Amino acid sequence: MLDKGVVTMSHIDWKAEVVKHQEELLADLQGLLRIKSVLNEENATKDAPLGKEVKAALDYMLALGKKDGFAAKNVGNVAGHLEMGAGSDLIGVLCHVDVVPEGDGWSVDPYGAEVKDGKMYARGAIDDKGPTLAAYYGMKIVKKLGLPLTKRVRMIIGTDEESDWRCVDRYFQEEEMPGMGFAPDADFPIINAEKGIADFDLICKNEQIDVQDAHVTLLSFTAGRRYNMVPDYAKAVLDLQRDHTKIMQRFDSFLETQQLTGSYHVESGYFVIELNGKSAHGMEPDQGKNAGLLLANFLSTIELDSNGKIFIQAAIRFFFGDSRGRALGVQYQDEITGELTINVGVMSYNEQDGEKFGLNMRYPVTFKLEEGLKEVKNKAKEMGYSVANLKDSKPHHVPENDPLIQTLKKVYEMQTNEPAKLIAIGGGTYARSLTSGVAFGALFPGRPDVAHQKDEYIELEDLFKATAIYAQAIYELAK
Repeated sequence: MLDKGVVTMSHIDWKAEVVKHQEELLADLQGLLRIKSVLNEENATKDAPLGKEVKAALDYMLALGKKDGFAAKNVGNVAGHLEMGAGSDLIGVLCHVDVVPEGDGWSVDPYGAEVKDGKMYARGAIDDKGPTLAAYYGMKIVKKLGLPLTKRVRMIIGTDEESDWRCVDRYFQEEEMPGMGFAPDADFPIINAEKGIADFDLICKNEQIDVQDAHVTLLSFTAGRRYNMVPDYAKAVLDLQRDHTKIMQRFDSFLETQQLTGSYHVESGYFVIELNGKSAHGMEPDQGKNAGLLLANFLSTIELDSNGKIFIQAAIRFFFGDSRGRALGVQYQDEITGELTINVGVMSYNEQDGEKFGLNMRYPVTFKLEEGLKEVKNKAKEMGYSVANLKDSKPHHVPENDPLIQTLKKVYEMQTNEPAKLIAIGGGTYARSLTSGVAFGALFPGRPDVAHQKDEYIELEDLFKATAIYAQAIYELAK
């Protein structure tokens, strides 16, 4: 039976139903946010292979589901699900309860789940614990209203989304693939297209040469730690045979001209140069300032030893001022997902290990990766480099006329009175784990994206609005 005040199923006031559960929703969310569920394999056990805190967050959600009458299942202690309804068809809601490390500079306790000025502050508030609880309460409201469903609805809970996706990989080795579904882990209205993401290295082993006559020898070069981030720091160690003064003056002039910050000093008899850039997500490298490429640009003005020169020339030729793959022969774009991008996330050079560029390539859904990699290999070979260590996540696209898209568009527009525009992104969400899946909220248009930042928060107004959207969407998809 429907709760009192609801006239018919077609006229359910979803926002009013959410109001009835607001205090309970906030309390459950605070409980989840207070678990420091950061990947920690150092304290891993057989029962908690990704760390005890991550497992605690999974257990929290499974216990919550059992209490509220959902069928709960733990899958390998790295994922799980909560299910309701009946029927052969399955609707999936893909969420995750792991978070990135809190970092420094917070004005509140990053795991305190403090509420002030209409916001709840905590690591994971918007990515992805807040949206997870919104979707969970969407399911709970549908269940409590006793609405008839012809399909099963399953919330799939991951614990390794921020790292290597081992959770969903393991989950779908053992469990059923939903016929369609959504991931509440991105932006509203609807993200229906995601670029492919290929990580790979360009590597070159240094030749043994006599550098005694070289004016400047590049001993080592390092920049970046993650392929999907623009490096904000780079360091080069040089062996100078002559006075340092000229290079110091040249570097000072470079910093001033380029409006950058950096430093230099002598360490163990070697000249060390450090340069600061600006970090950004690898999906759009031009929003940052790549410290590695900028330092390479400076070093290109210096007469280096032969090996060092090859490394620096490769950086300039293939990547400097070129985030679209033009020099590597893979420039491409389509109407669905836009331009191909290449981020140089890691640069390393030393005598023992040779030379490496760690690349993160985001490619459009119609791009033919195998043909593109052949072109990259040919271009790289010209400078003595080879391609290695390829990891690929295929692009994902659900057409606008798909029933999933049409249903979610209808719900979003009914709940917000705003057009449900389709969005394509360079990032990757759990939606690409589904055969037919999209990312659906919970960040509303116009709101700042504070995921992974200090003082991360979720607007309570948005949390409740998203819960109403998810409740209606779950019902419309499964009725």
